[in-house]
Amino acid sequence: MRPAPAGNLRTLVRLLGLFAPYRGWVLLGFGAALLTLLANVCLLAVSGWFIAAMAWAGAAGASINYFTPAALIRGSAIARTGGRYLERLVTHEATLRLLSHLRVWFYRHLEPLAPARLQEIHSADLLSRIRSDIDSLEQLYVRTLVPLLTALAGVALITAFLARYDGALALTLLALLIAGGVLVPLWSARVGAAPGRAVIETESALREAAVDGVQSLPELLIYGAAESQVLRLNAVSADLAAAQVRLGGFAGAAQGLLGLCANLALWALLWLAIPLLRAGRLDPPELAMLALLALAAFESVAPLPAAFQLLGAALTAARRLFAIVDAPPAVVEPPGPSPAPAGFDLRLHRVGFTYPGAARAALDGIDLDLPVGRRVAVVGSSGSGKTTLFNLLLRFWAPDRGEIRFGGHDLADYGGEEVRRHLALVSQHSHLFNASIRDNLLLARPDASQADLDTACRAAQVHDFIAALPVGYDTWVGETGVRLSGGEARRIAVARAILKDAPILLLDEPTEGLDAAAERALLQAVGRLMAGRTVLLVTHRPVGLEDMDEILLLDAGRIAARGTYAELIAQGRLPRLLRLADVPRRGERSGHPETD
Repeated sequence: MRPAPAGNLRTLVRLLGLFAPYRGWVLLGFGAALLTLLANVCLLAVSGWFIAAMAWAGAAGASINYFTPAALIRGSAIARTGGRYLERLVTHEATLRLLSHLRVWFYRHLEPLAPARLQEIHSADLLSRIRSDIDSLEQLYVRTLVPLLTALAGVALITAFLARYDGALALTLLALLIAGGVLVPLWSARVGAAPGRAVIETESALREAAVDGVQSLPELLIYGAAESQVLRLNAVSADLAAAQVRLGGFAGAAQGLLGLCANLALWALLWLAIPLLRAGRLDPPELAMLALLALAAFESVAPLPAAFQLLGAALTAARRLFAIVDAPPAVVEPPGPSPAPAGFDLRLHRVGFTYPGAARAALDGIDLDLPVGRRVAVVGSSGSGKTTLFNLLLRFWAPDRGEIRFGGHDLADYGGEEVRRHLALVSQHSHLFNASIRDNLLLARPDASQADLDTACRAAQVHDFIAALPVGYDTWVGETGVRLSGGEARRIAVARAILKDAPILLLDEPTEGLDAAAERALLQAVGRLMAGRTVLLVTHRPVGLEDMDEILLLDAGRIAARGTYAELIAQGRLPRLLRLADVPRRGERSGHPETD
């Protein structure tokens, strides 16, 4: 569906508003481009006049002052070269500053949306918006805004100059400049809008297909589906190539039409100027000057067809960025400062939550009391609401019903950063950045010393492993920690949580996917981490449940049973639910991936 013109205008105005901090650079780039244009027009026109005048003077045996026009020609050549260099220098500096500003601006708007509002956006698509779409906006400044301003000013000055000789000459050239600089670009923008949008959208789809293919390559090979993925990539690549060919074809046609207008302008000016020459209103050298001036004038509008064509792609990229920026966050931050917590007690009263578009509630009527130092485990099948509970406590989502109180205040009174400052998380999917072990640890406490790192890693039983590495803590872990085993990566995540030293610890399936030896080692490390802290453990494994003060059995978002390990064993509830927790419940998914 083609966006309405009013929508395009609003998008353009909003986009130009982001350029406001750099308007000085924009004007400086425009000034350099205008200087280059006028110097080139002057160079060509004066050269034509000078050559014709020298020939005329030689034929007539008259003397001529050739110093002034020669100096003007040399000055124009120098000005054109210097102006072109200055234009490139200024516009590229402005572009780099602008792109840096746009990326920071976009990330600041992106951060409040994570993770809740970003879960339905493919990671490759999000990367395309952060990188390619923002890079596309470079075209708006370098190849659209500056050329448009330069064309307006250049056409006005050239038309005014021609009007000194004859109004008909000026109006004829102006009409053909408008045809080449307005009508052709508008046609180019109209026919290039669809392929321009297709290029942006298909590039994003191609990245998605490529990322899916790389991430799922083992499964594709195992199930013999690699060839179908290759066909999918080829199909998307062919669509992208077809859109680019269409865009290039329209660009070539636009340049051809612009060249036609330039040649028509040359012949039209000769047609109108020859009678002026016969009438004695023009000197013969001036006829050559005006003819070359007509051709040179089209340099002012030559970039416009491509500029208008690229405008469609830039507006598409801008709309994709604004779609993210304008999305309301799942959790609204309080308008004022966060209150000082009176302790670190957590209390949930009749808490309920339903994901947008879900058929049933992920949590319904949850009551939980977590005073300082208490240890509670939450056990349930996939989709029972365990992870949703963590999301609410971390302020990634806000409850629909009920109340969560922290430190004597409603959790909604705190900013998300303030809440998460008092929480440490060890997850089954703890992320390690493509950086050194040291950098991944310092994420929890940037000012930690080497002694602090050693202490935390010894507590997590991973220090000896790190020390045995050739470069120790400076060892690069690779993307998502691929150079480490699952147990090593998980213990580094535990060390990071220990380093943070938060009073409340959230454990989300910390031993999931580990073998028995790695699980025992990690549980010993986690046991040290839990000492003196409030602990909320999500698990479907029986190991460690006997150390919990209370166990909640979640079923379809409700508390099915609660009690100590001994009480639930005596009731016969715990073994049954642990068996159920190993298999997802059919037909009872919450409708949201975070709970499954």
